[in-house]
Amino acid sequence: MKTKDWILVIACLILVIFVDQVSKIWGNGIPEMWFGPLHVVSIHNHGAMLGMFSNLPAFLRIVTLSTSGFFLLSLYSFLQYIIPQKLMMLRVGLSLLIGGILGNVIDRTLYGYVIDFISVEFGTWHSPVWNVADMIQWVGYALVMISLIKNGHMLWPDQNSRQTFWVNKRFQIKYAVVFIMTGLFLTLISFVFSYTYLRITLSELTGHNDLLSSRYTDAYMYSFLILTLTYSVTLFIIAKIISHRIAGPVYAFERFLMEILEGKGLTKQGQALKLRSGDDFTHLEHLAERVRDKLGQINKEKTVQVFEFSDEDNSSKSESGNS
Repeated sequence: MKTKDWILVIACLILVIFVDQVSKIWGNGIPEMWFGPLHVVSIHNHGAMLGMFSNLPAFLRIVTLSTSGFFLLSLYSFLQYIIPQKLMMLRVGLSLLIGGILGNVIDRTLYGYVIDFISVEFGTWHSPVWNVADMIQWVGYALVMISLIKNGHMLWPDQNSRQTFWVNKRFQIKYAVVFIMTGLFLTLISFVFSYTYLRITLSELTGHNDLLSSRYTDAYMYSFLILTLTYSVTLFIIAKIISHRIAGPVYAFERFLMEILEGKGLTKQGQALKLRSGDDFTHLEHLAERVRDKLGQINKEKTVQVFEFSDEDNSSKSESGNS
């Protein structure tokens, strides 16, 4: 994509967060008002998203949900990177979706709850109370779904896909292991620091009450384990995709060179090297074309001179030899 397209995609994400936070500043503590079917009432939502982590202590639930939100931000960045086509509807939809989620994550991080203040009433039916971030999330969902239905074939068309899951299995597994181990070592460092700090702090605050301290530290370990497993699976998927984009072009270039060495593909009608959308090392296409043109030129310059001798030439040579 061009720079202006990236600016638009990122600006949508930032704008959603900004508008959501400004609206919550206005809606927090506002007196109850009615605008036709629109009901404005300020509430603080302390509940967990979709009931997740609802059995954790309040402060640990906030920490876990906040961390999960910013984990989604990292996933969003990766998705924007691997989408092979421009597809602005899909990219903007992802920005609106993640921006809305992060708007609520910021609330949980700063206040420990989400600020909701909008609802709708029709007759006896009254909707749940929500906020601008929730509304924008649904717009993002809609754009993503429409784009997938309309342009799904452009994300990874049949002629652009590799049938082999492991192009270079040894390299890709090694790449994934290094990727995951690096992430896990960093995670282990964070765990040792945070767990030790939490345990010592709780011990001091509870008067060395091991039973109460264990209640919180056990819940912490449970949450950290869930996040670590999710993180590891995500790292594997990322390593698989990136290594596939590295191994694929190298494999295709090696196969192209082997065909050249076997005398195939030296003509313009020969099979050109064509990489997939999103592959790295796309310059290999131009290099392969130069190699083919150069070898084709060398092949044409190899000529065999054939000399024809007439009978007269043979007789004259015989006479000169006899003399």
